[in-house]
Amino acid sequence: MDRARRGGAPHPAAARGARRLGELARAPRLLTSGGLDGLTRELARRHAAAPTGELVARIRATAGSRRPNLGVTPRDALIDTLVHGQDIAVPLGRRLDVPPAAAAVAATRVWQRPGFPFHARTRLAGLRLTAIDHPWSVGRGSDVTGPIGALLLVLTGRRAGLRHLTGDGVAALARTLP
Repeated sequence: MDRARRGGAPHPAAARGARRLGELARAPRLLTSGGLDGLTRELARRHAAAPTGELVARIRATAGSRRPNLGVTPRDALIDTLVHGQDIAVPLGRRLDVPPAAAAVAATRVWQRPGFPFHARTRLAGLRLTAIDHPWSVGRGSDVTGPIGALLLVLTGRRAGLRHLTGDGVAALARTLP
């Protein structure tokens, strides 16, 4: 239905989009005043002030969406899916198998991404990481070997992958993790 038939009122989806664009337009100011953490904190405060029903409605409206967030590539979404799945499963003592080919694509993206948020090449300088379940290897130096899923976890700064790794570089690797 066009605006004229609705009495000139914008479509509800357009209004939601305008709110999102408004948040993005203010993002540079928020980023300079507190970085990504400051932006996240401010947006969380704004969302926390909204009525519960509105928040539930927003989540339900996007639950089936395949549209990526602004600036997120399909490989970034793959990293999120594989790594955050492990973030949930590991503390619960559950096993969540990671397809080695998908984990290799994600691990390659993490390694090739310059700097933020993982700083993998800088943080893991002096180490050679090699998968035992998929043809994948990066870096130079002391050896760290194990399943590609475990290597993906340590590449993204998670200690949970350490127990599955072997090699003379594991101790040095452990020192790079929080």
